[in-house]
Amino acid sequence: MPLGPPKQRAVLALLASRAGEVVGVDNIVDALWDGDIPQTATNGVHTYVAGLRRALEPGRSRREAGAVLTSVSGGYCLRMDPEQVDATLFTRRHARARRSRTGASPDEAVRWYEEALALWHGEAYSGVPGPFAAVERTRLRDLRLTAVEEWAADMLEAGRHAEAVAELSAAVSEEPLREKLSWLLMLTLYRSGRQAHALAVYAGTRKLLNRELGIEPGAELRSLHQQILAGHPRLRREGETTDPSRGRRHGGTPDLSRPVQLPPLARGFVGRTAELVRLEELLDDEPGGYGASTPIAVVDGPPGVGKTAFVLELAHRLLDRFPDGQLYVDLCGTGRQGRPLTASDALEHLLTSLGVERSRMPADVAGRSTLYRSLLHGRRMLVVLDEALGADQLRPLIPRGSSCVLATSRRRFSGLAARDGAHVLTMGPLADHDAATLLTSLCGGRLRGQEAAVVRLVRLCGGLPLALRIAAEELAANPAVPLPAVIERFAAACAERESPGNREAALIRLVEWEAGSGREVSEPVQVDMADARTVVLR
Repeated sequence: MPLGPPKQRAVLALLASRAGEVVGVDNIVDALWDGDIPQTATNGVHTYVAGLRRALEPGRSRREAGAVLTSVSGGYCLRMDPEQVDATLFTRRHARARRSRTGASPDEAVRWYEEALALWHGEAYSGVPGPFAAVERTRLRDLRLTAVEEWAADMLEAGRHAEAVAELSAAVSEEPLREKLSWLLMLTLYRSGRQAHALAVYAGTRKLLNRELGIEPGAELRSLHQQILAGHPRLRREGETTDPSRGRRHGGTPDLSRPVQLPPLARGFVGRTAELVRLEELLDDEPGGYGASTPIAVVDGPPGVGKTAFVLELAHRLLDRFPDGQLYVDLCGTGRQGRPLTASDALEHLLTSLGVERSRMPADVAGRSTLYRSLLHGRRMLVVLDEALGADQLRPLIPRGSSCVLATSRRRFSGLAARDGAHVLTMGPLADHDAATLLTSLCGGRLRGQEAAVVRLVRLCGGLPLALRIAAEELAANPAVPLPAVIERFAAACAERESPGNREAALIRLVEWEAGSGREVSEPVQVDMADARTVVLR
């Protein structure tokens, strides 16, 4: 709804803050002008009120008395329920949250605080001029930060420290000189197993205080810093002690603060050197490095081309960049292991891996994604998502900031590259010499000196690593069967004598059958095997 010029909006803001009360014209003038008040100020107020009446009651004629904004004995009154004003509602919910801290559970207080804080959508009185708006803007901002501090304290009391990190980090960025916020952020990070990050917050706060004010941090912040350095047991919640030498909490529960979930590397991985180096350089060269934005790489290609093996090889090369751990999820996009995982299913898996109990698991995708991103905020984590079905399945699984996402799919995600800045690598079959090396290294020596057999098997497999591994397994598993017989049986499975297009389909069926689906591919991959050796990287 268009509300007119800035001072007209300022009149509405004042009247809304005192909804149901009469506000005198002199009070409105004082709220709009600071210092020299123009002689036309009173007439200006009447003009602004008339403009607001037209905006709030567009169907009212000029002769009709206003029903929403009324004139009352030398002033004006906005006839509305104060509960319809966000600032008033926030103040009341904040007061309710404070009352619930006495005698109620921390979770109940947290719920009231979150309802109060959810009313905020940017800065209060943004773009509204005048001394009244300036004072209210400062008052409400301070009250909101106080509510964040009290909410964070209750989150710590409830043992939900990891969930508080994102909100506290944003609050510290907004008000870095407010030491109470830094104190709470340090403690939440420490209790989340992130001691180095907690110490970094102290160092940044100390440097800022020295530069801006020429002072050292207060006694409370210095004391917390010393306790973190000493690993003081008082910093943990009652009953929450850890045994760092074993990496397990007392009671036998695994410490999930640093998941290590990458599957083992494929035996005999060969080739792809240029692609590995190029993609590694692209991820390292992200603007601002790891932390400014989340680097994303998606490797696509036909079945059996070695996407997963390639991504795992790349992931192991990147391990030193991500000291906080690795997460891995098979999204089952091919349907080999049943139905593909939804984004909600995948988030449940990820959150469980990060130590979130099922009783605290949000029910909806948005809630799970928010919690997941909060838990990974500021952490350098490598996330590998295998066999993605679509970009909409991937997007809720992409954290923000210091982590990195590697994904595989049979489909090309051009939209993910355009909207999310993902690097897309389309993978083709191995070059002939790499395919021959892979085949001979896996078949137990059966192809030593059999160059013609190697060439034929490489051609039958179309350079697909998985088909080559199946061929090598057949050779190694049947040492008593003559080599020509094994090759002919494999040739029949690959439909060598059919047309090139059908041969490709036969190879895909072979890969699918070996992987355990036992069915035809529902959406055959349209790839010209002759041209698929071209790798597209952007």
